Amino acid sequence: MWAVRLFKTRSQSASACRSGHVRVNGSAAKASAQVKPGDEVRVRISGLERIVVVVRPVAKRVGPPVAAECLQDNSPPPPSPELIAAIPRRDRGAGRPTKRERRDMEKFRDQ
Repeated sequence: MWAVRLFKTRSQSASACRSGHVRVNGSAAKASAQVKPGDEVRVRISGLERIVVVVRPVAKRVGPPVAAECLQDNSPPPPSPELIAAIPRRDRGAGRPTKRERRDMEKFRDQ
């Protein structure tokens, strides 16, 4: 993932694998997992999911034009800024949501 520039550094890529944010063909992947052409890689980066299909594996880090040729991006489009602004957020350290707040959040998600 670092070689095709999904992550900025190798340590970020390995950390995402350890945290379970990377799946190869539906199963959790280790940082050392080998991929082959046709494998589907799902990566959660900062709350958004990227779905890429391996076209050609690479051994070393490559430039952006070559990296774009090595994978096919099937990611859904990012949500609009209006939708992101409408999502309610709790302040950090505010504690657990009350029962009423939780119901409101669930009602908002189900729409």
